[in-house]
Amino acid sequence: MKKIREELEYRIQRFTLEMQAETGLSVVEMILILVVIIALVLIFKTQLISLVNTIFDKITSESAGI
Repeated sequence: MKKIREELEYRIQRFTLEMQAETGLSVVEMILILVVIIALVLIFKTQLISLVNTIFDKITSESAGI
């Protein structure tokens, strides 16, 4: 019985360490994704502003007809 308990404790500790390692990795992944998104926004800033203005102009002109 003692051997089963020790094996269970070992597996729980190993699982806990693996989960902590994966959590740290996901934080790094999220930061990298945010950096890429911010870089894309900065690179295509004028095109994005133009697109948003065009969309809002179309919404405004078509909502006037309702």
